[in-house]
Amino acid sequence: QVQLVESGGGLVQPGGSLRLSCAASGIAFGILSMAWYRQAPGKQRELVASISSGDNTNYVDSVKGRFTISRDNAKNTVYLQMYSLKPEDTAIYYCNRLPAFFSWGQGTQVTVSS
Repeated sequence: QVQLVESGGGLVQPGGSLRLSCAASGIAFGILSMAWYRQAPGKQRELVASISSGDNTNYVDSVKGRFTISRDNAKNTVYLQMYSLKPEDTAIYYCNRLPAFFSWGQGTQVTVSS
């Protein structure tokens, strides 16, 4: 049974930082490209960052230079380190394969507000 469990979200002031984690089970994690997606209120879910099995990374333009995606294959976990957070980063963050394939987890809420 596939499970994707996101954690690490919270309320943070503009300019703050958060580190999200996604623990995966039931998948061949080490050979898959993984990604973080987010969905803001009233908007479609969007791809934020991805990492290949060989650790090649890609980012949407709006987060380049502020977010870093990484993975630990021994722990079946993918991370998203977020710096210099902005109010427009407010969303529910999800992880999934790239391209998205598995059922979505519950996500983790990130709220950037003063």
